[in-house]
Amino acid sequence: MKVIEYKGKKLKLPYKLKDGELSTEMVTRSNPFTGQSIELPEFAAVVYDTCLELNIAMETLDKKTNQPPGISEHQDGWQKVRDGLNFFRQYFAREYMVLLD
Repeated sequence: MKVIEYKGKKLKLPYKLKDGELSTEMVTRSNPFTGQSIELPEFAAVVYDTCLELNIAMETLDKKTNQPPGISEHQDGWQKVRDGLNFFRQYFAREYMVLLD
């Protein structure tokens, strides 16, 4: 896993990000269910986007194979979703509460 330094702390990224996705420029993301928005650094926004994409992919796979979401035989994929959620819980708790909780 890549480590990025942000505000004097070293953060372990849960996914491989491209160099262009490692910016600390602030961007806005919105919770698709509540409509609440919050600013976060671009690298964290990419992690958020990736986490949502992986979640949708895993839900689709579980549905396609007639298995219960999250507790199916596809635990490797679900672990990647959890890795993204854990990243937010650890490093961006406020943003987690707005976007993912």
